[in-house]
Amino acid sequence: MSADTPRRIVLLRHAKADWPDVADHDRPLAERGRKEAPAAGLKLAETGIAFDLALCSTATRTRETWKLAVQELPHRPKTVYEERLYEASLGELIALLNETPDEVGDLLVIGHNPGMHALADALAGRVEGDALARMNRSGFPAGALAVVSFTGSWKSVEHGVATLLDFWTPADH
Repeated sequence: MSADTPRRIVLLRHAKADWPDVADHDRPLAERGRKEAPAAGLKLAETGIAFDLALCSTATRTRETWKLAVQELPHRPKTVYEERLYEASLGELIALLNETPDEVGDLLVIGHNPGMHALADALAGRVEGDALARMNRSGFPAGALAVVSFTGSWKSVEHGVATLLDFWTPADH
């Protein structure tokens, strides 16, 4: 892919998690989350994006979200379980994006808040329609996803480089 190829990143927050007496990393999806995750998968399929790579946090709730969501996609992208996504700061998330191989055109990131919201907000130098207003109004709830696009290499990803194309929450379906 050349440096002027448009690329898309979809940021998916894990679906609603339960609060059993386990370490935070090991928290599973709640019953509501097990319904939200396939709905998020349907929305991912509706985007028509054929993801080249999915980066998924190693936390139980993100892995369970991905397992349920990916079943709704027409093809399963290569998936990398990335422990650095768990509790990642905005700077760490941008650094992870900068490491993405340039042959990847479209990337899906399955992670956590506040990181997913902060990253979508930081990347969005431009916005289509009311996506930013809807994202900020809802606060990026469990199971929500944001679609951003940018042109350039992954190493060039930084604040304000992208356009926020869409924002969706499970309440929207």
